[in-house]
Amino acid sequence: MRTFKYIILFVAGLWAISCTKLDISPTNIIQDNTIFGSEDGLKSYMARIYSELPVEDFRYGPERLFHRFYVLRVPASMTGEALCREVNGSITEATSSDNGDTWGDFYALIRECNYFLQNIGNYASKYSAENVNMYKGECYFVRAFTYYALAKRYGGVPLVTRVLNYPDESIKDIDIARSSEEATWNQVANDFDSAIALLPVKNQAGRANKYAAYAFKARAMLHAGSIAKYNTSNLTNGGIRLCGMNTSLAKDFFTKAYEASLAVDGGGYSLYMNEWAANDREAQYKNYLNLFSKPTSSEAIFVKEYGYPESVHGYDAYNVPAQYKGANGYSSETNPTLNFVEMFDGMDKDDKGHLNVYNPDGTYKLYDNTMDFFATAEPRLRATVILPGDLFKGVPCQIWRGIYKGNSTTSISRLIPEGSTVKYENSGSAGLLVTSSSGSQTAYTLHNGVKMNPAGASGVFYGDRTCAMSGFTIRKWLNESLTQDQVLENRSDQPWIEMRYAEVLLTRAEAAAELASLGTATFLGAAYEAIDKIRTRAGATLLTGEEKSSVNTFISAVRKERRKELAFENKTWWDLKRWRVIASEQSNTRWRTLMPFYADLAGKYFFDARYDETGNTYTFDTRWYYQEIPGAAISTSTKMIQNPGY
Repeated sequence: MRTFKYIILFVAGLWAISCTKLDISPTNIIQDNTIFGSEDGLKSYMARIYSELPVEDFRYGPERLFHRFYVLRVPASMTGEALCREVNGSITEATSSDNGDTWGDFYALIRECNYFLQNIGNYASKYSAENVNMYKGECYFVRAFTYYALAKRYGGVPLVTRVLNYPDESIKDIDIARSSEEATWNQVANDFDSAIALLPVKNQAGRANKYAAYAFKARAMLHAGSIAKYNTSNLTNGGIRLCGMNTSLAKDFFTKAYEASLAVDGGGYSLYMNEWAANDREAQYKNYLNLFSKPTSSEAIFVKEYGYPESVHGYDAYNVPAQYKGANGYSSETNPTLNFVEMFDGMDKDDKGHLNVYNPDGTYKLYDNTMDFFATAEPRLRATVILPGDLFKGVPCQIWRGIYKGNSTTSISRLIPEGSTVKYENSGSAGLLVTSSSGSQTAYTLHNGVKMNPAGASGVFYGDRTCAMSGFTIRKWLNESLTQDQVLENRSDQPWIEMRYAEVLLTRAEAAAELASLGTATFLGAAYEAIDKIRTRAGATLLTGEEKSSVNTFISAVRKERRKELAFENKTWWDLKRWRVIASEQSNTRWRTLMPFYADLAGKYFFDARYDETGNTYTFDTRWYYQEIPGAAISTSTKMIQNPGY
């Protein structure tokens, strides 16, 4: 009897099972008839491969892709979306490779898909044709998803579409070279097409249906089109282009992305609008905020579900503001930058697009409350970021940097020069301020006798970065229903919506814009409509004539919309890489923050927009557009070629 081994070793960098004899059934081997002989066996097998699907969710970070309930260095800290106390100006660990054997994990999962596809036919008579097709379709979906994860990291990779059996086959026969990047992306498309042909129109929660496969195909083909159009890196071996593709391929990839995005509409998906109301900013804010806790809404296309206590993550424990932290003592790992906040509409800005918190003479504008400045900001911002003084769990989130005790009451001069990264405590204004180095702070007595914490309950504490170190903290994904004693590392169980209809609309708009840049402007009307649907739901300004004045300005508008709509969903990192813009965006870059202060004698608040006080700069090396293939895969193969620069 043939057997299948779940524990897979990597022999010669290829995906062979260990040398255990295949006619022996040790404890880590499951017989074929156990897997394929019953519906329960098939369901268990499917549950396993779905659990290994490389979804970049709450557990995803530079440290590891699979099987972690905690992530301290969040992906947003690599994109300019946020500051993180664990990332101190260097993103090299997160760019050249994933720590851990993700390469091996990917190919182990591909082998499981291949094994199922190769053997299910022997048992097909036990089941209905519909069920067999569904299971096969799911395996094609998982394999496509996994090859996409490989392609976006490495370019062309070895394409393995059958089970490799060692030692039945020689090392020579299973020592497979890398295919071209073009062939790899075509494999992704073909596998998604196979999934689309076999999957049902509906499936159980957490499992793929036909329209989910269309949606992910659209995502992958958009990525491939961007590489064909924008990539300048090149690596060839024996005439095979392992990194990079001919620019002439871009149009076909973008067309496939656009057509797949249209096909998703057949599934009846739509933007979540259940709590939305026109001209009601509060309703629009709550609607956008709540959609991320709705795994069965009209917008959710593919969801990874969690459930306490069996399957959990630690997102809340790491990201709640300091005043709400639990017994683990973590907080505020994700601190949105001012650069990110300034992307949003509805706030007073200067001619550079920066928040206009200064008077014409350079003094600070004064506000009764910190939220006054954000009163007309688009509701989507408030649903994404906890703004200084906004409510969280029904309580104002106390975010300020210090108390100004100077004599000025109406004309307060800048505390530090523009462009400075010096801490306020080391500046000439230090004597005018009361600040705190940590959350264990001594209340300051204001001139009217009222006591006030120098840095608020959530910071900013100048010596302790477990606080709102940018002047903001994250709101998206947080579960406000958790009590404080439930904010623990292994307690969160909100679902991760990996694919939602908003992304499909954004893909449609971007593919149409890119096709227009290549000479096919037929679909621009549908693209404008897609963006305006998203902006309407967000409470943002609809597309302007300027944004539609040229294809390039519209492409820029679509990209900005993606960064706002999909923020903190672990998509921006790959977007910046596929657009080939992150190297220029992060060239000795310092991110900006917004520091609130309370002026004692004035009884008002003011903001200081400044560079991050750590003085950290961020850089991206262009060789990191393609990650380093693990050394073991290179050293143990006679055919494997490393990516450029490693």
